Amino acid sequence: MSSFRAVVVDKDASGYRCGLRDVADSELMDGDVTVRVTHSTVNYKDGLAVTGKAPVVRRFPMIPGIDLAGVVETSSHAGFKPGDDVILNGWGVGETHLGAYAQRARMKGDWLLPRPAGLSPAQTMAIGTAGYTAALCVLALERHGLTPAHGPVVVTGAAGGVGSVAIALLAGRGWHVVAATGRPQEADYLRSLGAAEIIERAELAAPGKALAKERWAAGVDSVGSTTLANLLAMTRYGGAIAACGLAGGMDLPSSVAPFILRGVSLLGVDSVMAPIARRQEAWALLDAGLDRTKLAAMTTTVGLDGAIDAARSILDGTVRGRIVVEIG
Repeated sequence: MSSFRAVVVDKDASGYRCGLRDVADSELMDGDVTVRVTHSTVNYKDGLAVTGKAPVVRRFPMIPGIDLAGVVETSSHAGFKPGDDVILNGWGVGETHLGAYAQRARMKGDWLLPRPAGLSPAQTMAIGTAGYTAALCVLALERHGLTPAHGPVVVTGAAGGVGSVAIALLAGRGWHVVAATGRPQEADYLRSLGAAEIIERAELAAPGKALAKERWAAGVDSVGSTTLANLLAMTRYGGAIAACGLAGGMDLPSSVAPFILRGVSLLGVDSVMAPIARRQEAWALLDAGLDRTKLAAMTTTVGLDGAIDAARSILDGTVRGRIVVEIG
């Protein structure tokens, strides 16, 4: 194959554009492993890359797509050989390095992980960066010493990708999960994943007190801004919130009160540059602890030609759960 199909974004004097086209093998960037991509997924960051609504892409032209599952075609990396099933999340792929919305990708072998034996390629991408980030958040809370015995856990952006997987994982580990969503019509869906309570996003969206009534011992937040400030103000003594997103904004209009009067901790969770050992731990948790029936219930599938529209939809807040991109 001297060329392959890919989604490409470009930017010049005429503006920002995105479309499907053929890409020559010679356009691939440096790397010691070439992968035949079989599946990818759609994350919030992919929506930003496709639309240009935030400066996610820092090299043009760019193939977006921050996650992939595929099969090694060629490798000079000691850890991988042709025929190996691999996955990738992050590392700047789809931002500074040509990404996964393509039939072929080339990257550093140090960025790859063997595909977990208990998950199919499609299932790993149904999880994707959103689900892998959710697992990192759960692990961060547990490293902090928090368990279901300490009290409820709140999950914001509950019907989205991070939220859906976080609910399923936490419920499976015995937590009483409080799901915060702006889409009350998704209540049945959230309960099917394991949510014990549903609260309106509006309860957390307005500016609140520096300290409020204690409601939960832990939280997973993908929203940021005022929502995160309110989560912290409502966290029980000694509790913690794992923060992994900023869909609501990068600011944090809070005070030191929750930290110094209740001993609350804010745990920052990064998935893009997380070390390999932490990635392996997260994927082991997902392989062992994520209910496959719940994963299927939160997943829809599109082809490569549907990835652009799906990426736009995720910014509109209309996507429920996870979207798998079947490259073909």
